[in-house]
Amino acid sequence: MTKKNLLKGERIDQLFSTDVKIIQNKEVFSYSVDSVLLSRFPKFPAKGLIVDLCSGNGAVGLFASTKTKAKIMEVELQERLADMGQRSIELNGLSDQVTMVNDDLKNLMNHAPRSRVDLILCNPPYFKATENSKKNASQHYLLARHEIATNLEEICQVSQQALKTKGRLALVHRPDRFLEIMDTLEKYKLAPKRVQFVYPKTDKEANMILVEAIKDGSLDGLKILPPLIVHKDNGDYTDAIHDIYFGPDHKAYMY
Repeated sequence: MTKKNLLKGERIDQLFSTDVKIIQNKEVFSYSVDSVLLSRFPKFPAKGLIVDLCSGNGAVGLFASTKTKAKIMEVELQERLADMGQRSIELNGLSDQVTMVNDDLKNLMNHAPRSRVDLILCNPPYFKATENSKKNASQHYLLARHEIATNLEEICQVSQQALKTKGRLALVHRPDRFLEIMDTLEKYKLAPKRVQFVYPKTDKEANMILVEAIKDGSLDGLKILPPLIVHKDNGDYTDAIHDIYFGPDHKAYMY
């Protein structure tokens, strides 16, 4: 695939630390730091099956492909985003490892074996859909950011059905929903084991949270990891984030 295969408004971005290329469109969907952090947060199985729910343009699953030999199934409701993801899979030559499913995640059991999935990744809609929701004008972003087509409870319920015993669910979400996340995980027998708060700068409140839970695990042993800071005071990435994006030896910031 070349740039001639891109649709209007699309571009190709690259995560230098992985050499993975992603087709993006700022009017439709573009991954951001939450997708990158999620793809590096959980403990990945060496083999087996990974499912990426709410996959958008496929960034999380594609970045994760560099951490494991497991098969990766990406599930995205929106046809336009799923098409971008499918073309990114082909662009990276990963069709043997990564597949894109254009369907509602509530139908996951039609595509994945029940109680056989090793790891589920999910960058879900963060905001509840209410009359007062600050909704984006783009229908694509509206569904990606607001709980209109799915919600936290449905994601946990589907994960409980799909994961094998001791399989893991890793998700990124908003800190202001932390208690709800913990309660919902417990409701569906998903025991939280690792939590990390992400801060835009050292003097700012956390704006993201990474959570990893185990199906049918003990509720004991929750680890709160050290805080992850995204930017230095001057706006540059911190060393930890720079290494995730570009690798420890990479100095370039543009593709």
